[in-house]
Amino acid sequence: MLDREVKFEQVIEEEEMITSFSLSKDNKFLLVNLVNQEIHLWSIEGDPKIVCKYKGHIRTRFIIRSCLGGFEQSFVASGSEDSQVYIWHRGTGELLLALPGHSGAVNCVSWSPANLHMLASASDDRTIRIWGLNPWKVNQKQKQKDQSNGITQHCNGRSVGR
Repeated sequence: MLDREVKFEQVIEEEEMITSFSLSKDNKFLLVNLVNQEIHLWSIEGDPKIVCKYKGHIRTRFIIRSCLGGFEQSFVASGSEDSQVYIWHRGTGELLLALPGHSGAVNCVSWSPANLHMLASASDDRTIRIWGLNPWKVNQKQKQKDQSNGITQHCNGRSVGR
């Protein structure tokens, strides 16, 4: 049975128009995409407050959706109108990667709930790309280092690289 009585409400107000948002899995954070090409991370425990801002992706005409993911949701991923997927460190706001590969605007990204090392992106080029760890063995990875096509995540979840 649904309880229709509202027991608690928080209001998050931005200075710019909101184009999309995403809640963290633990319900502690709200990731908000804005019309001014910024993404804001709000802490929504207690009094809501902005804890980090992410910049670098392009959003001028389309709705771009972002998400939290990776180990302990330590990363923010976003699409972009420049055909790339952008990945920032959630805590520092540092842009870690811009992944090329699409030929149209990337309007949606999603981390795999079952595999913390896997991210999918959808584009206006009519493709969905699956990004993840290189499936080669460690010794082969060293030999083929320049051919890596996705995200590499250290076991502590703190850094990402190609």
